[in-house]
Amino acid sequence: MKRKPISPKLLIRHKWKTKIFALLLVGFCFSTFLLMEAQYSRIGASSIFPLFVQKPKIAFLFLARNRLPLDLVWDEFFQGENDNRFSIYVHSRPGFLLNKLTTRSGYFLDRQVNNSIQVYWGEASMIQAEIILLQHALMDPSNERFAFLSDSCIPLYNFSYTYDYIMSTSTSFVDSFADTKEGRYNPKMDPVIPVNHWRKGSQWAILTRKHAEIIVKDGIVFPMFQQHCQAMTSLSCLQRKSLPEFWRDRPVPADNSKEHNCIPDEHYVATLLAHKGLEGEITRRTLTHTSWDISSNKGRERQGWHPVTYKLADATPMLIQSIKSALGVSKEATSHSLMR
Repeated sequence: MKRKPISPKLLIRHKWKTKIFALLLVGFCFSTFLLMEAQYSRIGASSIFPLFVQKPKIAFLFLARNRLPLDLVWDEFFQGENDNRFSIYVHSRPGFLLNKLTTRSGYFLDRQVNNSIQVYWGEASMIQAEIILLQHALMDPSNERFAFLSDSCIPLYNFSYTYDYIMSTSTSFVDSFADTKEGRYNPKMDPVIPVNHWRKGSQWAILTRKHAEIIVKDGIVFPMFQQHCQAMTSLSCLQRKSLPEFWRDRPVPADNSKEHNCIPDEHYVATLLAHKGLEGEITRRTLTHTSWDISSNKGRERQGWHPVTYKLADATPMLIQSIKSALGVSKEATSHSLMR
């Protein structure tokens, strides 16, 4: 039986299929070769030039009225360090600009948040300013610790020691204790904030990223503070005073006629973390030293509800050493309230 002759059209179609398959095979092999070459080159280069590894940063969050009077001290602190291990954010009153005329340190140029608010003493606006700073700092995924500082803080140790100390633990540093004084807790906060969750401590906390995110996302505890926690003076309904630039020289006077002597920034962070059941994740102390004891500071004066103010003449090596000694463990503080 004779085989049926193959049509020339089928032969041509078959040849084209063979050519296309061959071209695809060659292209695949060539692509694989290039990929392997690139991978080999990357491995070889990384062994000679190790890839850059971003170290976790500390975000220094400055709450300032206007300028930073101790900027040169901080300039010395940051000298010699690139921004690989720290970042800076400043909240100052709306309308004030940190530029070459208002700061002597290049580290603070262009470091102001662009949505600052007017802060009123004894009101929740101080907490709101802290939240704004955290919101900006959390935009940088490298920021792992968040340290609140005032414009009257100075560092007591060099950057490397401070960095290593803060990063040596996975906890936040939050001064926190149960506050049993009458007049601090407002019963109107119950049941949202029960009294057994009420805490007091220093405003100057150092937070982990987890705790910073919890504060920014908080929509339960903060509204209660806005409504029911403020320094209620007999004139507070008529006068809302923002802090002047040098408020420690003209402090807000104490008033014994308080309904609820609730200073929001002294309670909020500690109370929120207690409310969230996270007190096991904090070290219960602040790394910022302030002195409230007049008897141990002869010749110095406490003004109203504010701690002892140290003037420029007080800033001696003996004072610094006494602060370190008072902490009980050498090299524990990172900053101290100090005014020029």
